[in-house]
Amino acid sequence: MGIFIWHEWARFVAVFASVYGVWAGFWGLFFRKFFWDFVGGVRMNTATQKGIIPGANAAPFLAIIVTVPLIQILSMIIGVVILLMECAPFMKKLPIYRSLVLRVILLLTQAFLTVLFYQGTNAALYSLIAAIGYTRAVMKGEVMEEAKENRGKTGAA
Repeated sequence: MGIFIWHEWARFVAVFASVYGVWAGFWGLFFRKFFWDFVGGVRMNTATQKGIIPGANAAPFLAIIVTVPLIQILSMIIGVVILLMECAPFMKKLPIYRSLVLRVILLLTQAFLTVLFYQGTNAALYSLIAAIGYTRAVMKGEVMEEAKENRGKTGAA
């Protein structure tokens, strides 16, 4: 058996989480629902209203998720940025490609945004798992093989 390489495993999970996050954001544009509306909500079962009516404490979230789908659009943008960092061949030549900490920050941001709307809850879970994998890679001191080639050369200035 070989050595388990945490950053490669986390990369696969991050790609899946980001694809899922972009897809969830796309569906969230058409079917807008604040996931946490049941907290403080009132259950209605009348002739005109059925289901949970969100409480007054959810008004800011309803404004940026239901009225204007800002959270869905931001989660789609962050998902595309993560996919570019993970998959685009031209990114391997840039210095930010080496940063595992930047990937953890982007994944945690994606997890925070996608957990707010209904379609993105699974993407939030997968993003957290990928962030944990990258954190473990940083703790073990792993270095990406592709990143060794794009470091600055001494005396080349």
